[in-house]
Amino acid sequence: MSRSEKAFEPARRAFLKTAGFAGAVGGTVLAGSAMAMPAVEGRVTGAAAPARPLVKAAATTTDISSLPRVKQKLVNPPFLPEHEQVATTGPKIVEVELTVEEKKIEIDDDGTEIWAYAYNGSVPGPMIVVHEGDYVELTLRNPDTNLLEHNIDFHAATGALGSGALTKVNPGEQVKVRWKAVKPGVFIYHCAPGDIMIPYHVVHGMNGAIMVLPRDGLKDAQGNPYRYDRAYYVGEQDFYVPRDENGDYKSYEGAADDMSDMLDVMRTLTPSHVVFNGAVGALTGDNALKAKVGEKVLFIHSQANRDTRPHLIGGHGDLVWETGSFADTPATGLETWYIRGGSAGAMAYEFRQPGLYAYLNHNLIEAVMLGATAHVMVDGEWNDDLMTQLTKPGPINA
Repeated sequence: MSRSEKAFEPARRAFLKTAGFAGAVGGTVLAGSAMAMPAVEGRVTGAAAPARPLVKAAATTTDISSLPRVKQKLVNPPFLPEHEQVATTGPKIVEVELTVEEKKIEIDDDGTEIWAYAYNGSVPGPMIVVHEGDYVELTLRNPDTNLLEHNIDFHAATGALGSGALTKVNPGEQVKVRWKAVKPGVFIYHCAPGDIMIPYHVVHGMNGAIMVLPRDGLKDAQGNPYRYDRAYYVGEQDFYVPRDENGDYKSYEGAADDMSDMLDVMRTLTPSHVVFNGAVGALTGDNALKAKVGEKVLFIHSQANRDTRPHLIGGHGDLVWETGSFADTPATGLETWYIRGGSAGAMAYEFRQPGLYAYLNHNLIEAVMLGATAHVMVDGEWNDDLMTQLTKPGPINA
């Protein structure tokens, strides 16, 4: 056992005990491998395992072997993979591949570094898009160049800790899992290897989002079909970078070398950075989001750890799925909306004026001082009826 592992071993065991995983090793439910079987004994193995009746899985109504397969080409945020808004075929198996990269990234303009644990190398991980009733077939790879064990918990999935119990991979391993997308909406996914390593991995950027569209597409508040012209994914991330005795941010040679220091900062619940898409300014300047007057833009916003309050300066939330559920009627005309920590939400807006818009976390301290701001550059013709400057700045009239 390494020094870092020894440091959190007491907390690990305490978590396993309180979470009911006392008969597990390394946080893994020993009955996990049986969860994919047609019939499962409803108990956790181990000395103290309680006796429960046999639970049989419901018979599937889908012939998996007959379904078409589609390999989704994932792209880096803020963009979404190519997808249909309305399904033109029946359910399919969507093949997705995620490879974990443990790598150093810079998170601000001052060169502050953090070891990111990144799905496909990006913070947040790439957006996945499927339709309700589709099957997600995920291959998760943990290269032998990595140091840590990883897995993935899909908040959109049902059972087995969101697939987290079935996807733990050590360096040099890969795993494949399939689950059915039964709930339409936007959801986060994140690494959840167990105990304190769950928040430790999440605040190193190991989270992303998946959108499960209704098969017939989105609906507005009146139940009419709604189509977006563009879609962007904004993943909000809180970082907890330790400082040295001089107050400067510390840098570390290897992944997990920061563990003891970072756990101390994490316990303060006070982030050093709150950013969009991995770094201060990641969605500003040359990387600003683009749109045109008259376009309807869907913004998907996730926060895997803390509550946040998105706002579009100069615009409004025409349609807001605040809880992320597309089964619910969207709220309309919101000035600011609420994304619960550990979830994703969606907002759609039709731009009516050209110019620069700021999309931000309306905790303005976090937006301005810690980095949670994006820009949207909108092209088009100005509408004086919506706003006009009647006089330019000048001397105050007596």
